[in-house]
Amino acid sequence: MDKTFFVTLAALLGLTLSVPVAVRTARADGRMNRADVLPVRAIKKGMKGYGLTVFEGTRPERFDVEVIDVLENFRPKQELILIKTIHPRLDVTKIVAGMSGSPVYIDGKMIGAYAYGWTFGVEPVAGVTPIRAMLDDLARPLPPTLRGSPLKLLPEPGAEKARSRASLGQLGSGSDLGYDVRAHARALAGADGGGAALTTVSTPLLLSGFSPGALGVAREVLEPLGLLPLQAGGSGSATARPSQGGFVDGGAIGVSLVSGDVSGMGLGTVTRVEGDRLVAFGHPMMGLGVTSLPTCEARVLWFMASQMRSFKMGEEGAARGTLVNDRQSSIVVHQDAKPRTVPVTLRIEGEPGAPFSDWSFTVAHDRFATPAFLGMAIGSGLEAAAAERRDVTYTLRTRLEFDGFPALEFEDYGSSPTGTPGTSELMESDFLRAVGAAYNNPWQDVALARVDVVAKLRFARDVAVLRAVELLTPEVDPGETVRIRVLLEPHGKPRETRVLSVTLPIELEDRDVTLEIAPGYDVARPLAPAENLAELLANLQNPTEAPQSLVVSYDSGQTGAAYHGVVADGLPAGALDRLSSSRSSLSVSRFESSRHLVTPLPYYVIGKDRVTVHVAPRLR
Repeated sequence: MDKTFFVTLAALLGLTLSVPVAVRTARADGRMNRADVLPVRAIKKGMKGYGLTVFEGTRPERFDVEVIDVLENFRPKQELILIKTIHPRLDVTKIVAGMSGSPVYIDGKMIGAYAYGWTFGVEPVAGVTPIRAMLDDLARPLPPTLRGSPLKLLPEPGAEKARSRASLGQLGSGSDLGYDVRAHARALAGADGGGAALTTVSTPLLLSGFSPGALGVAREVLEPLGLLPLQAGGSGSATARPSQGGFVDGGAIGVSLVSGDVSGMGLGTVTRVEGDRLVAFGHPMMGLGVTSLPTCEARVLWFMASQMRSFKMGEEGAARGTLVNDRQSSIVVHQDAKPRTVPVTLRIEGEPGAPFSDWSFTVAHDRFATPAFLGMAIGSGLEAAAAERRDVTYTLRTRLEFDGFPALEFEDYGSSPTGTPGTSELMESDFLRAVGAAYNNPWQDVALARVDVVAKLRFARDVAVLRAVELLTPEVDPGETVRIRVLLEPHGKPRETRVLSVTLPIELEDRDVTLEIAPGYDVARPLAPAENLAELLANLQNPTEAPQSLVVSYDSGQTGAAYHGVVADGLPAGALDRLSSSRSSLSVSRFESSRHLVTPLPYYVIGKDRVTVHVAPRLR
């Protein structure tokens, strides 16, 4: 028997594999035959067997099954085995979210994992993912970022990837902050059917410490991915001890996406343990592919019956291992891998007597999960500590520490007559968009080392409405100053008048010039498209002019250029031609430049306006 495969894998991982190789033989195509596995071709209608799942606690129990038939090519290159389950509890609950991954056996041999069902089904009929497809996932090479002893999942620290002029947005648009959690979720969701369609058995996402607003966002963002967000009790991980045997076939397993004062765990079932790795679920969790999500032992409290979709209620147990592959047929977990997580703190100031002003939790390290659960967890803390429905002005000062880069600081702000910002608003905050943009950059892997947020609340509306704009100098000579009077109405205070002066360059002679007057937070700074991660992070930190300011903008009539991260304004045509090259696409980016006059204010401004001034021709 050829044991080269196991010796090589063990040498690569620095581990001694405990899987008994006596049940495996190598095939010509590189797959392994297992004597305790029954292939799909041997499964016939009417065969009887059993499955294993946890009905309560942590010990797997048996339920009987009968084969209905086999659906060929149900998924690409993957069959589906239809079974009827027979058990007093399943006769009531029918298809149960959280049973995903429950192993099914015929004649003592494993055939696959309970994984699919019909929403609103009135019979306990389920679809089983063949174990062969799951073992193919198990045999995939371990992610290249899995290395070290003990094993740790970290981003590669290597050199920057090939340079590219691709960026997340256009010059000067501020759209490097164009990342959107909801759009990312829609891209991951695909087209799994609904209604009466045969779909994956949803994974219960048991959320504790989540506010109603955060729970609503979780349902909006995560349900299309096959997760079933549910309000649950507190995590048991703080006091739980690892069991002596660890994960077992048919045992409960959790995927911890956020832990601490706020927690969220996806609950499913282990299908098959082989040494230090295992497969579970029988379908993807979120379709993330290679990832590094923390996993844990779990305890089942009860099967909750529902006419739409029954589910297991449970709680998180002791941390153990890392989800390293999230694939079509299964999730793959490495029990010895140590996952990367992101520590987060939230402090809330300005709410007198708030009993929960300090929050602490960790978020999973992943391109989608990190921004999604960071926003929902911070939103929960704010909504719980300051559930106000009165005038409020708020600032969120956030410090992001990325490994290997200078820390970034953000100030998100707002003013509202309806209270503190909800979770839905936070999902569109600058700091959260920056996290998503950085994690999904096209150049190199990045990891957050920590996140610290200070929320400052002031229960007043520190805003002024821009009521009117008057042009005091309708016509000027080239190079002269234009004077604009603006009428501002601060909330609860007398109206204020300010005169803004703008000097127009001589290049604007003999034309009408439109002057835009807008709040600073609504005016994008001129930024060169990022060409590497360092430039992207720099762009993300200051995408707009000062938030508490009024900005007068106008087209300068000149051509600007961006080249290797530097923005130059008012260059002559000859200089632009010298920087350009017909032999390379890595040349300058040209744009019509605009000028900004920034006037600081003690409050935020709401509203914008414009005026047009005529610049007379020069006397020759």
